[in-house]
Amino acid sequence: MRLSLQNFSTLVEGMAASVQGAAASLLDLTVGSVLRAILEANAALALWMQWLIVQTLSATRLATSAGADCDSFGADFGFARLPATAASGVVVVSRFTPSLQALIPVGASFGTANNQQSFIVVADSGNPAYSATLGGYVLAANIAAVSVTVVAAIAGQAGNVQAGAISLLSAAIAGVDVVSNPNALTGGLDAESDAAFKQRFGMYLAGLSKATTGSIASAIAGIMQGLSYAIAENLDQTGAPQMGFFVVTVDDGTGAPPASLLATVQQAVEQVRPIGTSFAVQGPVVTRADISLTLTTDSLADHPVAVAAVAAALAGYIAALPVGGTLSYTRLAQLVYDASSAINNISGLLLNGGSADLVPGRFGAVRAGVIAVA
Repeated sequence: MRLSLQNFSTLVEGMAASVQGAAASLLDLTVGSVLRAILEANAALALWMQWLIVQTLSATRLATSAGADCDSFGADFGFARLPATAASGVVVVSRFTPSLQALIPVGASFGTANNQQSFIVVADSGNPAYSATLGGYVLAANIAAVSVTVVAAIAGQAGNVQAGAISLLSAAIAGVDVVSNPNALTGGLDAESDAAFKQRFGMYLAGLSKATTGSIASAIAGIMQGLSYAIAENLDQTGAPQMGFFVVTVDDGTGAPPASLLATVQQAVEQVRPIGTSFAVQGPVVTRADISLTLTTDSLADHPVAVAAVAAALAGYIAALPVGGTLSYTRLAQLVYDASSAINNISGLLLNGGSADLVPGRFGAVRAGVIAVA
């Protein structure tokens, strides 16, 4: 629906013309006259009512809604915005004198050098240093360092930090002197944007019929953010034709989605699959992208900072490629220049030793291999 809106001057002129047209004699409608003042007051009221109508229409149509209005619209259908996710990774806690045992408790906090981001120690039963009995990670006597799992205190992309960014102990821990992150912390995503919310809502409506490809896609998309997937119909997991069978290949950006995620996808698809069909859920067949290049930076710039920014930009872009997505060689150069204003030139850019685009195979996804930036 296209609205015909009028500004204040147009409203006043329209009212003046209507009043004069209905009068038997010439009226004084000059600026400052009593009648003109009455018309202007009515025009101001009409302008306000016009604004209210526009706001009401915007809030009651998803296409024109924003923020909380989107959430309210979706809530009427039992449809919610996907929340932000926290970045996570590993930090190395070390000390100068490793003579006594130390404990890094769950809940301990570390921070970045600028103290803008905090990271909380969490339990990790897969880490041999973790003790559920003691409630933390044991730094044994005569051992100088231990790796500890952390998550960002505040969910969102701001928690994604480069290697070496974490260096502060928010509070003293007995027997611990230094903390650092040898690798970048990743996985942080902001809450679902309005545009993504609206797109997924369309998929949700299309999937309400169930037993369709759209319903399967909607069920997978609603599990979490950062999830990419591909649905291959009438094929088995070897790629051979098999009627009534479909394969769901899903990835969380790592190339190796955990078994718990695959099980969640399995359950979601089971709820909407067509009767008489069978399916399999699997992680992707990973094609590694090895990238090498040399940077020329401004003489006044901090070259290592530019190198780190480029490596992070390339890794982030590749992690976001969907299942089946091609990694374009020419896109790499654009990513490099966009990563830092200090870069004057790049040379020796190679993707798996050449300059061809990298195309994954069937059920495949391109994920980062060795990224060597000099």
